[in-house]
Amino acid sequence: MLGSTEPLMRARTPDAVAARLERLILDGVFRPGQLLPSERRLCDRLGVSRTSLREGLRVLRSKGIIVTRQGHGSVVAELVAGRDDSPLMHLFRDHPRTLFDLLEVRSLLEGESARLAAERATPADRVLIQRRYEAMVEYVERGEIEVEQLAHLDHAFHLAICQASHNPVLVHTLQSLTDLLLSSVFASVKNLYHREAPRQMINRQHARLYRAVMEGKPKSARRAALDHLSGIEAQLREIEAEDRRLERSAMRLKEWE
Repeated sequence: MLGSTEPLMRARTPDAVAARLERLILDGVFRPGQLLPSERRLCDRLGVSRTSLREGLRVLRSKGIIVTRQGHGSVVAELVAGRDDSPLMHLFRDHPRTLFDLLEVRSLLEGESARLAAERATPADRVLIQRRYEAMVEYVERGEIEVEQLAHLDHAFHLAICQASHNPVLVHTLQSLTDLLLSSVFASVKNLYHREAPRQMINRQHARLYRAVMEGKPKSARRAALDHLSGIEAQLREIEAEDRRLERSAMRLKEWE
């Protein structure tokens, strides 16, 4: 009889409760900056006593994983400290040439996350991916596009796919680069979306990526993600080359004035 109750008893110890909460944070269920549910709800969902939960939260606080403010509850800490304010991040943001470096990084991360998402996505993951995709499509179809809003919707769609990879390291790596990745999406939308051909290309590629992940086709999903990013890079490089041609032409014209 004792042997059958030991696993249950261990699952309710403070360390075990802390480990379960850590797993939820690693899996992206609770994200940096997010307020944790109430103690009552956590107790109900985890099947533990309030005493065990409070001790488990204390363990997380001692590790710096959560921050508790009197009267305001507990919040998941920023797991990558100072990620957006470091000198390196300022250098990246302030030099446009890093845009193409970011696209390379996105290819490495998002190509693999798309493949894993197609393999591992649960029904709940697919619901979230569908919501993010439909929100993006509906916004585009409205016709009145604000670059920043579309960039956030675009990024949310790609992040939902990454979360469906169920690889915590991959998810947190992408989340730690949120500002930089948003800047690359912003640049893509700002420079390409007002042009008919690139806009249609991006919409087709998003639809292809969405279908491949939702239909559980890993190779197709990876290929779709890579084609999407290489297509954006090619279009941006062409715009850059066009701008240089126009600049040279203007300089030659000035020589004869």
